[in-house]
Amino acid sequence: MTYLKLICCTVCFKNGLHSLSTKSVLLKISNAQYKQHLAKISTSHFYNSNLPLTSQSQSVVAKKKPKNVPQDTRVWKETPTHDIKNNLVQYCMMLSKFRLTSLVVMTSMAGYALAPAPFDFSTFALCAVGTGLVSSAANSINQYHEVPFDAQMSRTKNRVLVKGLLEPLHAIGFAAATSVTGLSILYFGVNPLTAALGATNLVLYTSIYTPMKRMSILNTWLGSVVGAIPPLMGWVGCTGSFDMGALVLGVILYSWQFPHFNALSWNLRPDYSRAGYRMMAVTDPALCRRVALRHTGVITATCLAAPYLGVTNIWFAAESLPLNIYFAYLAWQFYQKSDSGSSRKLFRFSLLHLPALMLLMLVNKKYWSSTDTQENEIKMSDIKVTDSKRITVLPRGPVVAAQESDSEGNKC
Repeated sequence: MTYLKLICCTVCFKNGLHSLSTKSVLLKISNAQYKQHLAKISTSHFYNSNLPLTSQSQSVVAKKKPKNVPQDTRVWKETPTHDIKNNLVQYCMMLSKFRLTSLVVMTSMAGYALAPAPFDFSTFALCAVGTGLVSSAANSINQYHEVPFDAQMSRTKNRVLVKGLLEPLHAIGFAAATSVTGLSILYFGVNPLTAALGATNLVLYTSIYTPMKRMSILNTWLGSVVGAIPPLMGWVGCTGSFDMGALVLGVILYSWQFPHFNALSWNLRPDYSRAGYRMMAVTDPALCRRVALRHTGVITATCLAAPYLGVTNIWFAAESLPLNIYFAYLAWQFYQKSDSGSSRKLFRFSLLHLPALMLLMLVNKKYWSSTDTQENEIKMSDIKVTDSKRITVLPRGPVVAAQESDSEGNKC
């Protein structure tokens, strides 16, 4: 009984490389069968290998690269898909900017609920649906215009039009269908004034605000007007007219846009600068911080004045004051530190501040219906007369005598 140590050497000529690998195998040999088996292992190892049978001179020759092959050096490439039918709902939600549209619908519903008029569920639902469809149309047109600029921003580079998941014609068709449907619902289901506000907001957002983003920092002020119109649509959808409550609600939503968006845009300055957008955070960072702080003060003053303007009761001013003071404190921190941490805190709290403020206004609104308003006006217009005069005319006789009597009624 003996042991045989076999060293297997392999020379690799693949890709012009010469390397030597060894394998040591220890075999116990007792008879001729093991010797035959050893011979089979040594021969089959080389026959079954995929090594090219080339000479050393041929392996040294480097592989030649193909010539005149066009190189694709585009910054972004389209990725067409064939599953539009399966993902149509998801793509439409992305076109409509579903989260932004949901916020717009929420403010419209808050405006309807805060209005001093009887609550009608059918009108309320139609107003919410119509506002959401018009907002979806505006966002779709906005993405259609900004495809080359969205491709340069990391926040927007995954949108459906940028990635080629949908064609521009799809975006235009979606916007046309939703705008016509939404405005029709508002006109026939709610009232013409609400439909007029929706059409105005659609034009402002798509035809003025969108191109102005690359022209002037005034786009932020115009965008705040666009954000303040949806709650007015809800208010007008409920009452059919404007009044002091609609003005208070519009001022709050207008001022809220500045700390919300300025804090958001602060951490997106590289993207906005690369895409060529004229935002305050890029062109005038100091003004961006001042405007955010200033409008938190406007919100606080408006909430304090709401009870005196007959929109809410006095408890709203007391309950909203801590909320507004903390909002102003975060804006002050953003103004002082001017860093990503303070801007992120201000932006996140703004998402909580608006729903909480709307809820407090709803709980503490002064009039729950238009009849309450009319009854209050009648009570205030009543005049109590303590001293009055009565003239008694005698129908018979040649002379008409007039006698004065006090309020208690003296008999003649």
